[in-house]
Amino acid sequence: MSEIEIRELETQFEWADAFFVIEQLRPRVNAEEYFEYLEQMTTTGYRLFGLFVDDELAAVAGVNIGVNMYYGRHLWIDELVTDSKHRSEGYGAQLMAYLEDWASERGCNKVALSSGLQREEAHRFYEEKVGMEKASYVFTKELG
Repeated sequence: MSEIEIRELETQFEWADAFFVIEQLRPRVNAEEYFEYLEQMTTTGYRLFGLFVDDELAAVAGVNIGVNMYYGRHLWIDELVTDSKHRSEGYGAQLMAYLEDWASERGCNKVALSSGLQREEAHRFYEEKVGMEKASYVFTKELG
């Protein structure tokens, strides 16, 4: 039986391990940018969590607690990715369940995320495996 542990990743060493999983979701972000972003993001509340299977990092989530008039106090999931060699083993759902409990313990009434239109498998996962609903479209515009 595999030993599963979920914990916050707080050190540069842990962040470095997480990069190899995060880059599967964010291939346009190189290692230097990744560390620069983390340095900035953690100052505004961003937290990084990892799910380990027998001490091997199998899934990563980056989150922020926010408050707005649309969701109230909520957990926003910026990144949720399972390492490609561990997909379809239930680790993403376990990490989501952990995050839901973590958010609830901190007074959040909702969990939300945005997922690219092309990520149809991820959309099925969110709807069928973790019970999320499609709530809106997100619109973006490049500046400069």
